[in-house]
Amino acid sequence: MHNIIVKSVSSFLAAVIAAYILGAIFISQGNIASVVAMGFDISMAQRFDAALHDVTHMTNIYLPVIAVSYLIAMPVATFMIKYVPHQRMILYVLAGAVGLVTIHLFLKLLLGISGIAATRTVVGLIAQAIAGGVGGYLFHVISLKRTDPG
Repeated sequence: MHNIIVKSVSSFLAAVIAAYILGAIFISQGNIASVVAMGFDISMAQRFDAALHDVTHMTNIYLPVIAVSYLIAMPVATFMIKYVPHQRMILYVLAGAVGLVTIHLFLKLLLGISGIAATRTVVGLIAQAIAGGVGGYLFHVISLKRTDPG
């Protein structure tokens, strides 16, 4: 029982962190795309610096948003997997993707504006879905039961 809890918590934390890092990078690059669209030149070094800055400075705002979305999405997927266990991977990937997009749409409905500029476009929402799906996939992989003794 103890191992199941540790595996579940570690799977959750790894998934949230992966989705956060990828999501923050996508947000950073989405914002840079808006700057480039205004005619400014942005170097690769500036892109990297911006991504690093966003990953290290959005933890107070964006990391909890992802954690909340996963606290809802992953248990829902786990429940559904009981009925279709052969769809485990796709359900966790979808849960992560849908969870992240839903939380952004919910915040837009709640606040009346998108709290994160890069999610105001379909491309930005798709990027967040990809980040969420990667986190969901990581949750799937880490939380797998080992049937192999070695």
